[in-house]
Amino acid sequence: MEWFLQYIVFLAQTVTVVIAILVVFLFILVQRKKSAPQGSLEIKDLTLEYQDVKENMQLSIMSEAEAKQFHKTQKKTKKREKKQAKQAQKIPTQAQDTDADNPPEKSTCYVLSFNGSVDAHEVEDLRQEVSAVLSVIKPQDKVVLKLESPGGVVHGYGLAASQLMRFRQRDIHLTAIVDKVAASGGYMMACTANKIIAAPFAIVGSIGVVAQIPNFHRLLKKNEIDVELQTAGQYKRTLTMFGENTEEGRKKFQQELEETHLLFKDFVAENRPNLNIDEVATGEHWFALQAKDKGLVDEIGTSDDVILSMIEQHKIIAVKYQRRKKLADRFAKNVVSGVEKLFFRNSRTIY
Repeated sequence: MEWFLQYIVFLAQTVTVVIAILVVFLFILVQRKKSAPQGSLEIKDLTLEYQDVKENMQLSIMSEAEAKQFHKTQKKTKKREKKQAKQAQKIPTQAQDTDADNPPEKSTCYVLSFNGSVDAHEVEDLRQEVSAVLSVIKPQDKVVLKLESPGGVVHGYGLAASQLMRFRQRDIHLTAIVDKVAASGGYMMACTANKIIAAPFAIVGSIGVVAQIPNFHRLLKKNEIDVELQTAGQYKRTLTMFGENTEEGRKKFQQELEETHLLFKDFVAENRPNLNIDEVATGEHWFALQAKDKGLVDEIGTSDDVILSMIEQHKIIAVKYQRRKKLADRFAKNVVSGVEKLFFRNSRTIY
């Protein structure tokens, strides 16, 4: 019996030590997780990528002698560029020669991407990207925003537009490019740009405000369920989901929508003064080909066309704030992606 008691004591001590080690380990893990950054800034030189693609395509159609001469020319060009870079580091304030052997240094075009959801949670990543670009940008540099968004909450997209206005406040040229859709809050963001370019069938516009609230009052009343709502302030609540809505509440709610719409219209009109705002602020949306005639967009084109046209005169740098994703989020995204592929595999409908 004595040996059994000794064993129990030994087991209890062992378990205590193991639990203590686990607690310390978990504490360290939690603290490290708290102190770890939520994401990181990713910088990619798109100029090199496009140049590599172009060179590979050129080499594929050249003869052996042409390819040899091409490599020789490229080697000479890279040597000259390296020499120019060293000279710029030694004498940064001295004007560079502009003859054929010493062409001026290219300005930089920073490319940002915004793919917005209804709640506009991506605005925090946009803030990081805008702040990063503004910390190094020069007056001659430009910014291109690849914008995709059907719109969403007013406060979220209002903040997103405000982040882009920081470029205008610094007199930095901003071009917004829409390949698919920039509607409602998405268009609010687009109109902060100096120029809006959209693909032919991209959807733009929808300068309007919408809100809908389900009301379960009659269902609750039928089942003899009461909902008490106490407020201080006449219009603290106008429409509710569970209480009985009044005509006064509906009128006040509509008034708030109209005021928000007016702010939206004023913002668009201020940034695009050539628009007939009363004509386009009806809540309608248009394809870019139609929207160009109305002044909602300036040019028709895709993001690839725009970036390729700038490579000769600009160094193209993509800036993306990459947020660390939790394992559960990655799993959920993969599940949703799989369901979408399965559901739309045989779908050919155009909406």
